[in-house]
Amino acid sequence: MRSFGRRISRAVHKGMTGEESVDVSEMDGVRSLYLGSETVQSAMRVKVPDELELAYSRGMMMFLLFMKQPKEVLMIGLGGGSIPKYIHHFLPEMQTRVVEINPRIIQVARSHFYLPDDDDRLEVIEGDGVVYLQENNGAADVLLLDIFDSQGVPPEMYNQAFFDTCEASLRLDGMMAVNLWGSDKNFDIYLQRIEQSFHGRVLVLRTGRPGNIVVFGFKRPPRDLRWSTLRVRAKALQEHHKIEFLEFVEKLKDENLSTTNRLLFEA
Repeated sequence: MRSFGRRISRAVHKGMTGEESVDVSEMDGVRSLYLGSETVQSAMRVKVPDELELAYSRGMMMFLLFMKQPKEVLMIGLGGGSIPKYIHHFLPEMQTRVVEINPRIIQVARSHFYLPDDDDRLEVIEGDGVVYLQENNGAADVLLLDIFDSQGVPPEMYNQAFFDTCEASLRLDGMMAVNLWGSDKNFDIYLQRIEQSFHGRVLVLRTGRPGNIVVFGFKRPPRDLRWSTLRVRAKALQEHHKIEFLEFVEKLKDENLSTTNRLLFEA
């Protein structure tokens, strides 16, 4: 959690649970988004707006480690738009579609966090992400979930049927990355549901202590999970991105089954 800083924008949106505020503040050159609480939902360093300021957002980009040529990314939950903006700027070969239910968040992402307008590589849809997934099976190579409101992850949304739908939304070699809060009382329940939907093909990456945990689910196992291969791939990615891929590879050891030679999935 960061200090709130100087508020530069505030709006109130009528959400499912009543009125919810959308606040933007700035301190020490970092602009932050808050949704009805003092928890930072998104952040951007104003002088380098296309880079990823928060560790969890860089952790979500670990899909690049496991997928060499993803073409279509689907994201549910926009926030300040850091990840789609990063993909749009640094990965021009990818197309990104984002579904966001709150129209005010879309406005703020564009007015205060420099999210580009829609073009042939970026589309932001105002709508219900659950409904969109239900209506679009096999729609993406990568599915990113970053769904938070003032109370955290909506627990009524992350049920077993939802994660089953997430798995069905992916193409054959697809994968999902979910941003969760490690101290959430329902974290273990969500993790078990993801493991069931993805048949145990799940990895966990802790990006802070305490803090965000990114959970990855795979439609089918990656071809090579040897540490040597992952480190070579991470080093190559790190040469092109300001993302600590090598550090994240080592962190995968902390939360997942492995041998001295490779990562393993739960049996």
